[in-house]
Amino acid sequence: MIGIAMGLSRRLGFNLADETAAVFCGSKKSLASGLPMANVLFAGNPALGMIVLPIIVYNQVQIVVGALLAKAYAKRLRREAAKESDA
Repeated sequence: MIGIAMGLSRRLGFNLADETAAVFCGSKKSLASGLPMANVLFAGNPALGMIVLPIIVYNQVQIVVGALLAKAYAKRLRREAAKESDA
């Protein structure tokens, strides 16, 4: 999802600030929406924990990748701001 948001925002010509917002806001709904839906769909199923485990793992990967991306975006935003102040 992070890659899709990044690719789409670049293809649509978003500026760096809008791309950053799309990447970080567009990919963070998997755990918040997935767990309640799983509770409804698999209510009473004793294997519910194993069913939602991939969503939980995916969420943790999103957090780690998001932290790495945040550093990269911060560098890009600083460089862009420095270019604007030099011009």
